Amino acid sequence: MDIKEIQNLIKFVAKSGATEVKLEMDDFKITIKTTTEGATETAYIQQIPVQTQAQAPVAVVAPVASTENQSVANEVTENNNYITVKSPIIGTFYRKPSPDKAPFVEVGSTIKSGDVLCVIEAMKLFNEIESEVSGKIVKVLIDDSSPVEFDQPLFLVDPS
Repeated sequence: MDIKEIQNLIKFVAKSGATEVKLEMDDFKITIKTTTEGATETAYIQQIPVQTQAQAPVAVVAPVASTENQSVANEVTENNNYITVKSPIIGTFYRKPSPDKAPFVEVGSTIKSGDVLCVIEAMKLFNEIESEVSGKIVKVLIDDSSPVEFDQPLFLVDPS
């Protein structure tokens, strides 16, 4: 957004009678506040630095012994038998209903369909995520208070 567009936006807000307008784009934020007479009071522009994600280190596993390779193969086969519970929304993942309470589920917990597994906060709304399967929690894949994306794996469940 260039300076001409910002000036036109300020004039538009002043004529519209709005007292405050906030505009957030990918790389900047603009807040325009007006007085009751319609004159603009302040315009704040904040540049948001572009963050690049660090590439995760890749582990290279050299074949050492056949028993080690066999255990890795068994683990992969076992993971294929598990059901992955994924996030239905984007937000912040919480394992507990509140900071002073116990987590909804732990590794080893037996769950049934409809049990609450976690809470995901999205836009100040806390959404309870219920299980669609019955089984036993094998692994919690996300740390508490971490951001999650849509369809991101949260738990591994053993349905047997």
